[in-house]
Amino acid sequence: MQVNGKNYHTIWVHPDNKQIIQVIDQRKIPFEFQIVNLKTPEDAFEAIKNMTVRGAPLIGVTGAYGIYLGLISGDDKNWKANLEKSAEYLKSARPTAVNLALLIDEMMHKLAGCTTIEQACIMALEEANRMKLREIAWSEAIGNYGCELIEAISKKKNGQPVNILTHCNAGWLACIDWGTATAPMYKAFLKGIPIHVWVDETRPRNQGARLTAWELSQEGVPHTVIPDNAGGHLMQHGLVDLCIVGSDRTTSTGDVANKIGTYLKALAASENNIPFYVALPSSSIDFTMKDGIHEIPIEQRDGEEVSHMEGKLENGEIKKIRIVNELSPVANYGFDVTPAKYVTGLITERGICKADRDDILRLFPEKKD
Repeated sequence: MQVNGKNYHTIWVHPDNKQIIQVIDQRKIPFEFQIVNLKTPEDAFEAIKNMTVRGAPLIGVTGAYGIYLGLISGDDKNWKANLEKSAEYLKSARPTAVNLALLIDEMMHKLAGCTTIEQACIMALEEANRMKLREIAWSEAIGNYGCELIEAISKKKNGQPVNILTHCNAGWLACIDWGTATAPMYKAFLKGIPIHVWVDETRPRNQGARLTAWELSQEGVPHTVIPDNAGGHLMQHGLVDLCIVGSDRTTSTGDVANKIGTYLKALAASENNIPFYVALPSSSIDFTMKDGIHEIPIEQRDGEEVSHMEGKLENGEIKKIRIVNELSPVANYGFDVTPAKYVTGLITERGICKADRDDILRLFPEKKD
């Protein structure tokens, strides 16, 4: 996707040094565009933990590259033991997004047959690159399937703009390229279908206002940033045709964990008979879980994300300010779970299915017990 007219992914191997993985620092956007070098598994861990990189698919791929970095920067003599430690360490960076553990486990399975560290290094880099390209291909496929939904609504509206509401950032920044929730929007826009995107600000980190809006503006997609609590009002007044969000973990039964506030948007959409779709690759589906509310771990983050906000002053200085009085405690739940009954459908790389076990397994029959 585009940054000032130049194509970028959100993670890549340094073109002049294969021992360095480069990522876009999402904490700086939209005020600055900076690239960060990752050289060790500790660097990858911190990038995931502090949200230099974020978004379930990108977190998973960053973890895979972290395994590679551990091999090339580690002790040759104890490389197998260190590999196991790196895997468990990296998986602990953030708990809710299932992609991180799934891709690291997949990487470890691939490396199990390696007999030398040299062989493991070569295979780890090949596998991480393959996983990256796979996520991009899956996002583009999600875009193609989701575009059909937008096009159908456009025909019913006789070419009037399709108003789409999205929450948080499930865009190319979160998914290396295309995005999940945004991929159908980009595909529709490139196809010439008139669209307009309502972008939830997404407190407390403002990923919608800071990241999704920036993405859409770079691509020229019409959009409007709104306060998180405005979505219900827009739906009541017929100003939303379709909701598309992403997912950090979806159960085998269709319960969806996504950024905090998603559940409330799903309730408002249900009340107003507005389709509510979740766009996600299969790497975000946890086939071991059936009850999202009771089984999915919900990350509780630093309260400073709630008590403070960051912005750009008129003089160009980027500054963090306190917005809550010092005596008030805060709680910062990072995600919530939307029960499957409020989800119209799941948009995956294999097609669109209902948010129930039977239809999910129709698309992914190899996951049957």
